[in-house]
Order: sequence, then structure tokens, then C-alpha cells
Amino acid sequence: WDLMGQACEQSVSRLIGGRHRDTVLPYASLLMKEPAALADDLTQLLESGFKAFKIGWGPFGRVDDQTDAAIVRTARETIGDEALLAVDAGGSDAFWHQGLRWAVRTSHMLAANGVAWFEEPLRPDDLSSFKNLTAQAGVPVSGGETLTRRQAFQPFVEERAFDIVQPDVTKVGGINEMIRIGHAAEDHGIRMVPHGWNTAVGLAADLQLAAAMAGTDMVEYCTGSAYIDALPEVMWSLDASGRLVIPDSPGLGVTWNHDAIERYTGRSDLFQKS
Repeated sequence: WDLMGQACEQSVSRLIGGRHRDTVLPYASLLMKEPAALADDLTQLLESGFKAFKIGWGPFGRVDDQTDAAIVRTARETIGDEALLAVDAGGSDAFWHQGLRWAVRTSHMLAANGVAWFEEPLRPDDLSSFKNLTAQAGVPVSGGETLTRRQAFQPFVEERAFDIVQPDVTKVGGINEMIRIGHAAEDHGIRMVPHGWNTAVGLAADLQLAAAMAGTDMVEYCTGSAYIDALPEVMWSLDASGRLVIPDSPGLGVTWNHDAIERYTGRSDLFQKS
């Protein structure tokens, strides 16, 4: 799609569906820590301009309910009432042991703290429990980051086991598969917010998808990652309202920093013409 866009002198978003928006809200995605350390990290991100945040994994769901509540309460107090806050339990952890009863109970704690969604609170293939949780939870339930290709998403979408589906464009088979998953979700009243714990290439694709998909109004931004921030020639930057501009130049709209790619891959031959 990037090459096609360059050949046609059109952005990928215009080729795959048009431009529903020119900017999109990124949420800063960071790992949870104990409350004091988490507050420091969130304060730095808040001061850098982010208006939305997702905290995930770490001790959440792995110690006790009191620890979970203290982490979420600290995050909300740090970023204020107006900022978006999402929570990712990380149920795809190989050692995840929490089940439906914990997830339902925890969802109501999250609701009391104004959390926007509860991500992956169950093992990722537990369709029945996800369906039950979505029907009972105090906040919207999201998942799908470990699923691959549209066929894996189909039962979760048709059973409405998620309120928000989160495919990863670098895992599901690329932009074509991502579009089909997004359209299927829309047909069932499910929102698509891409999973983006990957590289700058994934973020560039997510930005184009957010422009082309009417209901996709957010993207994940893994903060502090050289694989995201260092690879473009021009680093991503937030506008005054905490949003990312979606490139409208040909292809994915990103010029790559060859020196950085060589440094992180150890490959000097990737951009040599034969």
C-alpha cells in the first residue's frame, strides 16, 4: 500500500477509504508501576501534551484488589478528571490466573474511577467469558491484540464478546485484513481502536487506517520507544490539543531515518538498490 500510494501520489488513507479525519487522538501507552512511580511517569506525559492514557500489565491483577484500586486511583488523580484513562490487565500473560468473577468485580472499580475501557482482562481465547463479561461489566471491554487474521476475530465479533476490538496491523496480515476486521466490527456495533505496541511502521499504518475508518478515532502510542520515535526522519509530535496529524502525503506519508534503522537492525543493506 505504501508503494501504491507513492506510485499514485496519494496517501494510503485516500486509497483505502478516504479521509474521515485529519488528526487523531493518541493515547500514551505505558506499563503500570507502583503508585508513586506511575504518578511520576504520567506527570511527564501529561506535561508533554498527552490528553489520553492507557496503563497496563505490571502488578495489576497480580497482587490483590487493594493494589489494583490504588494504582487506578493514583492514575486518575494524577491526570485529572478530563483526561481519558484506559486500563490493560494483560490477560495474554502466560501466567495470567484471573477469571470472570475477578474481571466483573474489577470493572466496577474501574467505573468508579472513570475508566474508558478495560482491556484484555481474561485469557485472550476465552470467548464465553468475554461474552459474559461484556454483558455485565461496568465499563466497555476490549481485546483482540493477540488474534491473527479476520477468521480469528469472527466469533468474538459475531457473539459481541467485545465492546472495542483491538487488532494489530502488524499481526493480522496487514492493512487489507485490518480493514475487513474493522468493517465487520462496525457492522456489529463494535468500535475498532488499533493495538499499537509495535514500531513506527505500525503507527504510520494505524494513522492511515484511522483516517479511512469512520469509527476509529484513536490510536495507541507506545511512549519512550526508540523503535517508534527514532525511526521516522521527522519525529511524531502532538499538536496543541494533544492530537497527531495524519499524513496526507503519498503512501504512509513517512520518510524513514536510514541511520536509525541500521543502528537498531544491524543491517546496512536494507535500502541499497540492486
